[in-house]
Amino acid sequence: MNKIRIALADDHALFRKGMMAMLQTIDDFEIVGDAANGKELINIIPHVRPDVVLLDLQMPVMDGVQTAELIHARFPTIKMVVVSMHEEDRFIIHLLEKGVHGYILKDSDPEEVENAIRRVLDDGFYYSDLVAKAMHRKVVTRPGQKQPLLFNSKLQISQRELEVLQFTCQGLSTTEIGEKMFVSPRTVEGHRLRLLEKTETKNVAALVAYAFKNDLI
Repeated sequence: MNKIRIALADDHALFRKGMMAMLQTIDDFEIVGDAANGKELINIIPHVRPDVVLLDLQMPVMDGVQTAELIHARFPTIKMVVVSMHEEDRFIIHLLEKGVHGYILKDSDPEEVENAIRRVLDDGFYYSDLVAKAMHRKVVTRPGQKQPLLFNSKLQISQRELEVLQFTCQGLSTTEIGEKMFVSPRTVEGHRLRLLEKTETKNVAALVAYAFKNDLI
């Protein structure tokens, strides 16, 4: 059985060690490294080669935002999940736009942490209720009237791509979208890839943020 390799960074040792102990109880999870700040994490990544990193936002030396930017630039295949006590919309949306794949709170249930790790690996993002509410509030507080995506001639989004985008923004997994559209998961991924190229976004989480920010759904 291939293990999911996980590294985490948090300056609070008690929380970090507790998270590690919890994750180590899951059979196919393996903790390959931990760090007290972003700089330490960046330094160990080439040696421990994680599939997923869990990031705190407020850390000394190098915070979560700076760390996420560097990981995205240097190690683009690594999935990033922010685990923070901040639930303000500005933090959530900003981090998604910077390339983070998921955002959960420090008081989340262990089941949600596990689900977030699995979803970012399987689908490229974890779209929790917290993120959904932040995106919704951003949309309803924006002035002006939405414009239909199909009339955006610059993007030239097809009807099937629009459906994939809408289902993705609803938080559905690749498999669930395929079932609703009666297509294979590979076809769904193909539509997503073209959406990423057309919107010039870094990953699926950033695509969702882009869609809400620009009134595309």
